Amino acid sequence: MLALCACKDNTEADRRAPTPRVEVSVVTLHPQSVAITADLPGRTAASLVSEIRPQVTGIIRERQFKEGGDVKIGDPLYLIDPATYQAAYDNALATLAQAEAAVPSARNKVDRYKILVQKKAIASQDFDDATATLQQATAAVAIARANVATARINLDNTRIVAPINGQIDRSSLTPGALVSANQTTLLTTIRTIDPIFVDVTKSSSRFLQLREAMAKGVLKISGDNVRVRLRLDDGSFYTQDGQMESREDNVSQTTGTFALRAVFPNPDHLLLPGMYVRAVVEEGVRDKSFLAPQRAVSHDNKGESVALFVNKDGKIEQRTLQISQSIGHSWLVESGVADGDRILVEGAQQVRVGQDVATVEAVIDDNTGEIVSRGARR
Repeated sequence: MLALCACKDNTEADRRAPTPRVEVSVVTLHPQSVAITADLPGRTAASLVSEIRPQVTGIIRERQFKEGGDVKIGDPLYLIDPATYQAAYDNALATLAQAEAAVPSARNKVDRYKILVQKKAIASQDFDDATATLQQATAAVAIARANVATARINLDNTRIVAPINGQIDRSSLTPGALVSANQTTLLTTIRTIDPIFVDVTKSSSRFLQLREAMAKGVLKISGDNVRVRLRLDDGSFYTQDGQMESREDNVSQTTGTFALRAVFPNPDHLLLPGMYVRAVVEEGVRDKSFLAPQRAVSHDNKGESVALFVNKDGKIEQRTLQISQSIGHSWLVESGVADGDRILVEGAQQVRVGQDVATVEAVIDDNTGEIVSRGARR
């Protein structure tokens, strides 16, 4: 009998014992300055492109560069057989010498005839003829000098050199091939990829939204240089930051977008022309904004964004949030939160709305969105 009474007392004591509170991890939200960014699709493009074509006709004797390598301004690329152009240059020099030799004699004749015509020893026509001969000799010298310059240019053009710094493509022709002046077929192409351009497109509607936000003072532009980051195909970020260089003042009638161009340093040639990238463009800074960790936000049956919070009484409550865009691993919250709110980031599956819980403050890594540490239980 005593044993039965003791068992009954123990059962009643167990029922009266408080249920241990479930422990959940929370992040306390505070207003902060947030860099507003836009994630835009883009393609890389060389900052300079030079298409190499011959300026003279002849046989290629040598290719003087390594295909796919780097070249600098003035580096030799091709040698076209110079024999014909050397002969033309030598001939032009000889013609110039011949023309120059005729000038002194013509000038002396004019000087003599000038004296004689004053003494009326010769007819005026003879003096006029001598003067015309001198002018013709002088003009012949000018023509010969121009021919020498042209022949020199043609001779120099038998040596094709790099006009820009950059990376050179494969050669489309080999030594022994016949080329002609200004042919349509390229010999090769040089592209400057340090720095490199990134061409992106942006919607005109988004541009108007930003203008309105700036006019209302909600969004502030941080400085004159717009910072741009690149997300590569594998999801990683390019190590070098870029700057926005130009904007097209023309909106496409078919897509409603306009073009932007950013420039990036590319010393290691990690970026190549034609690569698909995502450009993360800083549009401005927004003060007194709230960021909610993405891991804390889900969607209900209506498709609305919801999150669990721990209120001042230590109980779970659910709220509907209005979110506008993602910032890293967080959501930019437009409404539904206030300063000091504690949003639940771990343990949601173990609790229900209205339940009394114990909390620990969590620290989330901005780069991964994962919890890296937890504080003391409260």
